[in-house]
Amino acid sequence: MKAALAVSPTAGPAAASSTHKMTAEEMDKSYMDGVKAFPAKTKGQGNVDLQPKIENGVKVYDITAANIDWEVAPGDIRKGMAYNGMIPGPVIRANVGDKVKIVLHNKLDESTAMHFHGLVVPNSQDGVPGVTQPLVKPGETFTYEFTVKNSGSHMYHSHMNGALQIPSGLLGAFIVAGADEPKVAREELMILNDGPLGYTINGKGFPATAPIVAKQGERIRVRYMNEGLQIHPMHLHGIVQTVFAKDGYPIPQPYKADTVLVAPGERVDVLIEATDLGLWAFHCHILTHAESEAGMFGMVTVMIVQ
Repeated sequence: MKAALAVSPTAGPAAASSTHKMTAEEMDKSYMDGVKAFPAKTKGQGNVDLQPKIENGVKVYDITAANIDWEVAPGDIRKGMAYNGMIPGPVIRANVGDKVKIVLHNKLDESTAMHFHGLVVPNSQDGVPGVTQPLVKPGETFTYEFTVKNSGSHMYHSHMNGALQIPSGLLGAFIVAGADEPKVAREELMILNDGPLGYTINGKGFPATAPIVAKQGERIRVRYMNEGLQIHPMHLHGIVQTVFAKDGYPIPQPYKADTVLVAPGERVDVLIEATDLGLWAFHCHILTHAESEAGMFGMVTVMIVQ
């Protein structure tokens, strides 16, 4: 699959701005149409937990890389690459000390490989073709095997033609439970990406992004992961975020912020106290990633406190 690296906005209301200069009335209508459509239904969902097979005490995860047509926003279908038919790929969960095998099947029309970003692995399992392993060519299978050593929010993604394959969707979360995890009502993944699929949160662009819903008083954990090529400062209106870990490591002095900067390749864990009732906008604050004259698009969602 060949695709341009330039980022184009997700379709929907924002697409109208590329065709002609909108009148004030058109801008108002387009903006409100997008808001009313949220959360819009689209085909396909990423971040589904991958259940391993157990073979002689080893957790075995089968992952297939293949080309895919992916609906980013209503009617906006892009050419992408996916693990197990979803963008982001399935979530791998493990514990420190687990012995794991990740079996990569390549059904793409080009070579690939898999790197475990943030995980401490033997050099032979690092996933860099020509450096630590051979190319995984179309039709081939490659098996990675290691013992999980470090907890935290980690990622797995392609390390072959990565400037295209990762933005096109070959990415996923690899989460390792720690000994002292904070007590929360639940956790949310926010995998950020930019490229041929547009500006996306968990593979979707507004109004197809999923809201975060919490009851008043609940504490939510958000795991930010930036798989994109650009920095994304994530701003939550009205509610404070407490940053307590970066790249899988607890920070000595957690701090509070309303805007959390997530650089490419970085993972940031935050706690959010759902204090005040309402619908709170949640978006990248590089506003060309989130708004145009035609309304909100891309990296926008809402936190609903009820």
